[in-house]
This record gives sequence, C-alpha cells and structure tokens, in this order.
Amino acid sequence: MIKFSAGDHSVKITIPSSQDLETAVGQCFDSRQGFALATLNLDHVVKLNSDKAFQDAYAQHEFVTADGNPIVWLSRLAGSQIELLPGSDLMLPLLKMAARYEVPVAFVGSTEAALKAAAIAVKQQVPDIDIRHTIAPPFGFDPEGEDAARILDLLAKTEVGLCFVALGAPKQERFAAFGRRRAPDIGFASIGAGIDFLAGHQTRAPAWVRRMSMEWLWRAARSPRRLAMRYARCIAILPKLAYSAISQRNNQRV
Repeated sequence: MIKFSAGDHSVKITIPSSQDLETAVGQCFDSRQGFALATLNLDHVVKLNSDKAFQDAYAQHEFVTADGNPIVWLSRLAGSQIELLPGSDLMLPLLKMAARYEVPVAFVGSTEAALKAAAIAVKQQVPDIDIRHTIAPPFGFDPEGEDAARILDLLAKTEVGLCFVALGAPKQERFAAFGRRRAPDIGFASIGAGIDFLAGHQTRAPAWVRRMSMEWLWRAARSPRRLAMRYARCIAILPKLAYSAISQRNNQRV
C-alpha cells in the first residue's frame, strides 16, 4: 500500500475499501473497542509535512481511508487499488452500523444549529440510532486542552461508542488522538463538513460533478478566497507525490 511522507512519519491507507471498513469497524463495535478513523486528502498531506502535532495525531489513527480522487489516483500509480471513501460519505454507513450494533453515538463540532438539524436528519434516516450528545465546542477550542478532556470524560461516562468529530483538520484528528488515550473504548471518526452537509448548512457538489472528479473545482469556484491557496499548495506537491508513487511501484517489482 502506498505511503505518503509526513515529516517524521509516513501515512498509508489502511482501509482500502468500504467492505474493509465495515469489517474493521464491525469488529471494534462487537468487542466494544475504540479506534480512530482519518480520511486522508492532499490538504492533509501538505499540513502533515509542516505540523508535528498533526503528524503525531495521525500516527495514532488505526484506520485511514482515501478522501479525494488524487489520493486514489496516486495509489493506483503506486500499484494499489483503493476506493474513494470521503468522511462525509461515511457518516450514514457508520451510523447504520452503530444502530445495528446498538452503539450510542455523539457529534462533536460544527454549530448548535447544525448539530440540531443534523440530529433530526439522522433520526429520519436511521430511526434506531441512539444519539447521546451533540456538542459544539467554543471558539478557540483546544483539541487537547481542559475542555476537550471534559468532553471526552462525559462521552466515556455515558458509554458513547462512536464519536463523529467535525472540527476541521488538524483539530479533529488531534482531538481523536487525544480521545484514543483518554477514552480508549470510544471510536472516533473525523468527518470534516459531514455534519454541515447532513444539516443542509453546506451544499455538496451535484452528483454529476462528483462523478467527473471535479468537486474540488466546484468548491473552489464557490469559495475562491478560502480555498484558492489551499488548492494551489495541493497542486504544487503533486509532481513530488507522483514521483514517490512511481518509485514505490518500481521498488515492489524488484
């Protein structure tokens, strides 16, 4: 499986398909064991190479999926076949699994309004789900500070088994890594804007745009000031990543 350089660490996709994810998470739910799930994209790769705390947090994630077509294409270039599994697309499958295994869930992140709307939407689609908490951390939230510790202690005390974290990278991955240490029986899934999408507070690209692998361009056109530099940095590292992928494929043949 392809490895992406991340400063002092390397990151690899550990969950190549939806079936692998269902099997791995199902085993954790069945045994009531915790886990941390991250969804790797190019923006993460850029940040990982300059953020030591982010590197350390990612290293504590057992499950990593491909969030973004460039990660999928680079993996294929390296000789690995993986599925595109973005965090926002994983919410409903994971919620349905949690309901089936009778695992209580919590949402941490976004805003009170989005959390309320998302909880209503989830209940409509997964009626048997047990949502124990919806928590919108305050502005300036430290993902490894006292507020984070109090949230994690509350989740553990109330026997939450799955926590969806929507704080944006790198905060959500750092909070999940902290949770693996402080509340080891809880599964953490970092899902970016997943809660806002469920709530209808953000709109995803139309299905035909996603099928053409052009969601990034659609998003950039809607938020150029916020996303233009981010995507520019992502594009800038593609040649280096492509060279690394080809080298990894060649090394496997030796």
